[in-house]
Amino acid sequence: MASPVLDLARALIARPSVTPDDAGCLELIGNRLKALGFTLERMDGGGVANLWARRGSGGPLLCFAGHTDVVPAGPLDAWTSPPFVPTERDGRLYGRGAADMKSSLAAIVVAVERFVAAHPGAAGSLALMLTSDEEGDAVAGTVRVVDTLRARGERIDYCVVGEPTSASRLGDTIKNGRRGSLSARLVVKGIQGHVAYPEKVRNPIHLAAPALARLAAERWDEGNDYFPPTSFQISNIHAGTGATNVVPGSVDILFNLRFSTASTVERLQSRVHAILDEGEFEYEIAWTVGGLPFLTPAGPLVRAMEAAIRAATGIAPELSTTGGTSDGRFISAICPEVVEFGPVNATIHKVDECIPICDLEPLSLAYEGMMKGLLLP
Repeated sequence: MASPVLDLARALIARPSVTPDDAGCLELIGNRLKALGFTLERMDGGGVANLWARRGSGGPLLCFAGHTDVVPAGPLDAWTSPPFVPTERDGRLYGRGAADMKSSLAAIVVAVERFVAAHPGAAGSLALMLTSDEEGDAVAGTVRVVDTLRARGERIDYCVVGEPTSASRLGDTIKNGRRGSLSARLVVKGIQGHVAYPEKVRNPIHLAAPALARLAAERWDEGNDYFPPTSFQISNIHAGTGATNVVPGSVDILFNLRFSTASTVERLQSRVHAILDEGEFEYEIAWTVGGLPFLTPAGPLVRAMEAAIRAATGIAPELSTTGGTSDGRFISAICPEVVEFGPVNATIHKVDECIPICDLEPLSLAYEGMMKGLLLP
């Protein structure tokens, strides 16, 4: 049986859009949207391809967001079939981006085509916000489009990001929020010297160790109804010359805090500094805010998405805020209701990435049902 979702997913997977290369995906999608009456606006920059496509001028504005870029395939000889040759095998569609997130893009486009064909005069507006810079640095992609829309006062009422959120079965999970990410590079300074003369050195590793232990044991907050408590993880420690008889002059430490709406960047930074300041050592610290937390409580978008998923899959989805960050962290700055919903994420970024073919049509039907729930009387 012919499947327009499968056909488009195959066409997208066949384009080797390793981040930040779009490889023609946006042109393929844009041509189909233009045929539906969408106005296309390219917002490319910094080697990144971005598309803002909108149909209609009234409210509410419902937006789908996603990315055309994929992570590198890795060793090609580890794949059962070539990563950019879409392959159907044992009821699954294989290829890099099959789950993250070219099948979602195909399902969204086909859902929009069906919705517009059936309801050409529906209230409100539809939009798609697509980028080729989600898997990479994410500095010239969605954030660039959001900044442009904000500058001209164009706000979004509802947004669905097509990330692969389902855990074990299509429809079991909606992400209605994400934790924020706060990273730091901490340099603790000491005095370098020979290990045999401890009175002449100040070992920065020894100086930093008690403070690091305190940071790792700290209870930053209690979380809330939607988020777990803030977590602290050291990701890298580097010091020394490689010799066993030299005390290093400094130690470089990288750490990250994943935090919720129960904390703020400023509060976390203040508490980290308070702990470090109790140590008798000199240090420097550079902070990077990877994204702020966002949360969409139960409201029109969550209810419409839940109902559409139940109708398409027979499953009652759970709301979740676990996992990493997504472009939803940028979109939430101009949109009060943001959720993420997409296919099973079991094989994302892995060799032989794939998606059950039987999930493609229900995924598209869920997106279409959500549009009906929000834009039809």
